[in-house]
Order: sequence, then C-alpha cells, then structure tokens
Amino acid sequence: MTGYRFSCTRLSNKNGSGLLYSRFRKFANDAADAAAARPTRKVKIVEVGPRDGLQNESATLSAETKITLVKKLVDAGCPFIECASFVSPKWVPAMADSSKVMTGLQKWRMEEYRGTSTDTDTDTDRKQVIFSALTPNIKGFTDAMNAGEGAVDEVAIFGAASETFSMKNVGCGIEESLDRFRKVTDAANELGVPVRGYVSCVLGCPYEETVDIAKVAEVSGRMVEMGCHEISLGDTIGVGTPYATIRMINEVKSFVDTDKLAVHFHDTYGQALANIYAALEEGVGIVDSSVAGLGGCPYASGASGNVSTEDVVYML
Repeated sequence: MTGYRFSCTRLSNKNGSGLLYSRFRKFANDAADAAAARPTRKVKIVEVGPRDGLQNESATLSAETKITLVKKLVDAGCPFIECASFVSPKWVPAMADSSKVMTGLQKWRMEEYRGTSTDTDTDTDRKQVIFSALTPNIKGFTDAMNAGEGAVDEVAIFGAASETFSMKNVGCGIEESLDRFRKVTDAANELGVPVRGYVSCVLGCPYEETVDIAKVAEVSGRMVEMGCHEISLGDTIGVGTPYATIRMINEVKSFVDTDKLAVHFHDTYGQALANIYAALEEGVGIVDSSVAGLGGCPYASGASGNVSTEDVVYML
C-alpha cells in the first residue's frame, strides 16, 4: 500500500479554521509517514467471478462463454481463479456445465504447455495459474477429479457459522456438514490436491441475523484440522463493518494462523472495501473478489454482489 502526503489550499483563519487545518494537516502527514514506513506487503487476490459471480446471475451462460471469461481473466493477470462448482444442477443450474468448463480450460492450458496455442499473448505464465472448483461433498469432488486430467488444481468446501444457513445451503446442520467435508479433505489429501475452506455468514445471517463469532472461529479451526490450507471468511449478506470485522478476525486468530486467513466480502451496504482494509491492517493477506462485482448468494435474498476485483486492485 502507498502512503500519500496531505496537501490542500490553506483554509481561512475565520472562526479558528486555520487551527483546524493545521491539526488536520499534521494528522494526515503523520499517518502518511507511518504508512510509508511500513514494509511492502503482498496481497493475494482470489478471483471468484466465474463461480461465485455467475452462479447467481439470471442469465445462464454457455460453457464456451465461461471459458472465454476465465481466459480473459488469466490474460489480465489473475493467478488464482475459482472457475466452477460441482454441485447438483437442481440447486445451482448455472453451474450444471462445470465439467465441460474445466475440461475446456484444461485443453487450452495443455496447448499452452505444448506451445501449440494460437494465442500470442504471453504476458501471463498460464502454467502457474491455479484453477479451483467448489466441491461440497465427495460426489462433487469425484466429478471434479474426473473433469479432464489435472484440470482442477484446488478444491473448496463451503461451510457456515449459522445452523439455519447451513441447512439451506448444503442441506444439513453444521456438525453433519463438517463430517461430509472430512470425506472430501481425506480424499483430496490422498491425491495431493489442496483444499480451501469457506465459512459463510461470519458477520451476519439472513435467517438468524446475529452470528456468534466464537462459532466462526470454531468452524474455521476444525476446517484447518481436517486439512484446509486456507480459510475464507465470508460476509455472505454484506452487513459487516470494519469494527465487526476486526473483532471477528481476532477471534478466529485464536484458532487459525493469520497467514491462512482470507476475507470474502459482499458489498450490500458499501462497506466491503473498508472491511477489507480493516482485515489487511489485522495481518490478513488474502482477498476474494469478483470481476465487475458479479455475484450474490442463491440462499441469501437481498445480498448484493461480491466486492469488485477492479476496486480492490485500485485500493491496493
């Protein structure tokens, strides 16, 4: 992040505004100096638009269009992209063609390996791009592994800190969902496939409203215990504030190392960037975002899209 030195036209001394200006200038310049003195940090951005973004759109896109979107994101420099979701098409019809999408992406990637692609843009090393997919149960994991040899580099499980949301989202309570996830992590660990864990409703629930941050921390810790290398903390309905974000992250830190934590904010009340900044100040270095702010949640009516990748990059 870059610090900026404050400057502006001198304010009038009328009614003591000159003193106010002097104090504000000192505060702003001190803050800028403190920011400039901090060591440079790297922030990992996980692009979730092709999965979390498109799954909630009213128009269903073809597999070819989805593949094109992912390819353009790769060309734009996105190294971590969540591309698909291996769930029942009955519940998420927009992701019904996930196998076709991943197979198509793997074919394109293998052409890059062999140097047979007609695409001449070599700015991004496509060999280093990580393609991930959501696999909430063992069937989804098996389908993902069968979708083109090596197509899925990483899988994700999707839990919640709210019992009601868990029932709506994965069809069972928190405890049973964790049992299901363990089957996925065990199978993934055997194959050497990294697993990412999502915890939704970390700052509020569309059904229960208030969520106990101790439960957020507990679910996060148990996901790490079963083998998740990264935990994404999701403000599913976008009701979080910077203060609430800081409280929640510090609670989770008692169970999970900070370098394993990611944040995933929806922008319902325009707080997403402020919340991300607060999380970064707490040491979190991984941020989920969606191109053009696509998304929402099929099980959280009224929740707006994810924070846009463009806005996050601009802020950083």
